[in-house]
Amino acid sequence: MESQHAYPQWLSTRNLSGPLALTASVLYLELVFKASTTGHFFPQVLPIVAFSISIGQALQLLCSLSRHPRANRVLKLTTLVTLGVLFCAEYFVYRQFKLCYDPITVLAGAGDVAGQFGGTVRNLVLSPDGILHIALFLAPALAYALIGCGRKLDPAERYDSTSRILGGCTVAGTYLLAIFLLACLPPLGSLYTTHYSFQNGVQSFGLLTSLRKEAQLAAFGKGRTFEPEVEEPPTQAAERDEHETDDAKTERKAKTEKPREYPPAVLDIDFDALAESTDGTWADLDRYVASVTPSRQNEYTGIFEGYNLIFISAEAFSAEAIRPDTTPTLYKMWKHGIQLTDYYQFDTAGTTGGECANLFGLLATEGGSSVKMTADHNNYLTMGNLLNRRGYNGWAFHNNTYTYYGRDTTHFNLGYNNGYVGYGNGMEQWVTWQWPQSDLEMVQGTFDNLYGKASPFNVYYMSVSGHSDYDLGENMMAVKNWDVVEGLPYSDRVKGYLGANVELDRAMEYLLARLKEEGIYRKTVIVISADHFPYGLDDDAPLGQLPYLSELYGYEVQNIFQRDHNLPIIWCGQLAKRPEPIVIDTPTMSIDLLPTLCNLFGVEWDSRLLPGRDVLDPGTEGIAFNLDYDWRTSLGTYWASSGSFEPNDGVEVPDGYVDQHNAMVANKIGYCRGVLTTDYYRHVFGEPEDVVAVHDAAVTGS
Repeated sequence: MESQHAYPQWLSTRNLSGPLALTASVLYLELVFKASTTGHFFPQVLPIVAFSISIGQALQLLCSLSRHPRANRVLKLTTLVTLGVLFCAEYFVYRQFKLCYDPITVLAGAGDVAGQFGGTVRNLVLSPDGILHIALFLAPALAYALIGCGRKLDPAERYDSTSRILGGCTVAGTYLLAIFLLACLPPLGSLYTTHYSFQNGVQSFGLLTSLRKEAQLAAFGKGRTFEPEVEEPPTQAAERDEHETDDAKTERKAKTEKPREYPPAVLDIDFDALAESTDGTWADLDRYVASVTPSRQNEYTGIFEGYNLIFISAEAFSAEAIRPDTTPTLYKMWKHGIQLTDYYQFDTAGTTGGECANLFGLLATEGGSSVKMTADHNNYLTMGNLLNRRGYNGWAFHNNTYTYYGRDTTHFNLGYNNGYVGYGNGMEQWVTWQWPQSDLEMVQGTFDNLYGKASPFNVYYMSVSGHSDYDLGENMMAVKNWDVVEGLPYSDRVKGYLGANVELDRAMEYLLARLKEEGIYRKTVIVISADHFPYGLDDDAPLGQLPYLSELYGYEVQNIFQRDHNLPIIWCGQLAKRPEPIVIDTPTMSIDLLPTLCNLFGVEWDSRLLPGRDVLDPGTEGIAFNLDYDWRTSLGTYWASSGSFEPNDGVEVPDGYVDQHNAMVANKIGYCRGVLTTDYYRHVFGEPEDVVAVHDAAVTGS
């Protein structure tokens, strides 16, 4: 039945629970979510409001299609409940992990989190803050259910033809207004297009708009055209050469030219020819790789050739966990290792995002699915495969449930020819089931029973002892090592975190002692890198509201680079003989570890195929960047959300420097996405080599 109003229903302001319920609700939900998470309303609130009105009106049109008013009312109520649950879920994700996760990441990890961390989830949801926000996000649905479904207040729930036209015009008009606002605010415009990421999108355009963007990208692909990286405008170079003295030219060339005595780190692959043989994303990737300037071999190339390698992705590890009093072994390894003093492990998708960077040298552009989608890829450039081709014995280990994050499918395809062992397919022989499990027990059991006499070996550990929560009643590693940290001048929660990391130190103490007993102390390399910062220290989500993390760090954590700073350990007994440690003080990040290890171990690799850099090549510039397109070099820091570059004190920034580095970062992120989503290495190298079938093999302990 058509409306009896004398004017279109679309214009009715009789009650917001009626024709404008969804529009008002979407705007309300977006603003509450913004205030409860990232804050920083201006100027982002302008496109958020415009997009929210557009989405709300589109939903209103969809909820008025039926000829039966009751069906429309039920559909509207269902939509409001769904929106409330969606915002609740993302809010709790943000509170726990300190960033928003795309829907695929949330869904991919939901089962694991619910099964393994049900208590943590309950505490989060049932806390006073959790209950308050559930009420806030479900308020529109509750209000509509109580007062909006009656015939008097929402009599028709079906638009007449005029209302549909006006509603459609509102959808289009407010969407175009949002696009216009983005064009007037250049940083936001690029974040919506070339520099889009889910995290930046939620902050800048709202949750629902970011979900729409994710759906579009999933439907139409995430490929992108790579941008040219012009190193220096020709006019600027000519002007500089005209006025530069001979001494200045000599000094500049000494700083910028790559060493000529070392050959480039490349394989004999014609990427231009590969590009001609295909099309689409693979061809784009080929052309991009062909344009990349390779790194060069250097004085450190091959110094670890034939050595054993143990790589540890350390759960929630931090620079502050390396202490001479509580973790003396880790401290000794750091002091006598290769020191990367300005290092970052960016939090992209929790633990699995950190593993993606550590194992594949790629940022997790696909969130929680990034590693999962490699289960059937040709993972040619993992250390497992690179050293497997050198005849190494390889294993991957984890002391938590072996199926968590799908590792029972992904970690058998990392190239470790003796397979992957976690709790449930062998690790239970040596590790006690508690929370969290002991890294010491994992190292003791695996070294003594599997690889200790299998030199040369290549071992990967995903540890768990450093996992949250860090309260004494919930963390058995904190309880076990409380005597070591009890007297420290910190809160009990921070002391619990440091106590949990004592277990990793004891694992390394045991490991070094056993390496000495076996006579392979100086022929073994140990690398330790975090998976992410210790986000479990704090319940409050936004930067600037992380009191326990700030207490641990010793300063108020206000930005991503402060939050995600870290220190890796790259140690070898042979390095202890050097009079001085090798120190790299330019910005570095976790994806730099794989190319650096390729160089140190002297394997056959092509530096153009990895977006990170060999940090030991003096001809490569240090840069650290995240999936939000923020980046840092020795000259300063660029913030994509504001489009601003903050130069370091006393430096002169060349013309075109920021644009060139923006293009470089966008290309590297696009390359990571292309490799992960298209199995690019299969295109480059063909089918993976045959390896020992280990997926169903039982671990005997022999």
